[in-house]
Amino acid sequence: MDEHRLGLKPIVGKMWAERGKAPTVAVEHRYAWLYVYAFVCPQTGESQYWLAPSVNTLVFQAVLDRFAHDTGAGQRREIVLVLDGAGWHTTPRLTCPEGLYLIFLPPYSPELQPAERLWSLTDMPLRNCHFPTLDALTERLAAQCRWLEGQYERVRSLTFFHWWPRITD
Repeated sequence: MDEHRLGLKPIVGKMWAERGKAPTVAVEHRYAWLYVYAFVCPQTGESQYWLAPSVNTLVFQAVLDRFAHDTGAGQRREIVLVLDGAGWHTTPRLTCPEGLYLIFLPPYSPELQPAERLWSLTDMPLRNCHFPTLDALTERLAAQCRWLEGQYERVRSLTFFHWWPRITD
C-alpha cells in the first residue's frame, strides 16, 4: 500500500515529435493536489485505488476501513499490508481494522515497496497534459485507475519481486 500525490502542476515526459521539430506541452504551474491511495497484491496483480483530497490520519483510517470491508478482512481472512513509515501510518490514533496487519518498511527504502512501482502506470495518461481543473484531472485519473484494476498481469509484472513472499492458503 502506498500514496501518490498528483496535481495541476503538469507531469512532463518524453513524447514523439516530428523530426527536426521540438514538441510543445502546455505548462501552467498551479498547486492544487489530489492523492491516490493504492493497494496491490504482487503475487496476483490485483490492485485497488482510492482518490482523496489529502493524506492524513482521518483519510487513511477511512481508506483502511473501506479496504478491509471490500476485501473481506476479518476473522476468516487476514491481510498483511506493507507500508512506509509516514506519520499517518504509524500514529497511535490509527485503529487497524480486524484482519489487517501493518508491516513497516525501513526508512528511505522505496525500492522495497511494490506499490511504489504503480505510479508509472497511474501517471501514463496524465503525462504532457494540461488540466484546467482538479475535477478534470480526477476524471482522467479515475478512469485510469479503473482500467488498472483489471490489468492483473501488467501490475504483477511490475510489483512481484523475485524475493517477495508467496501467498499460501
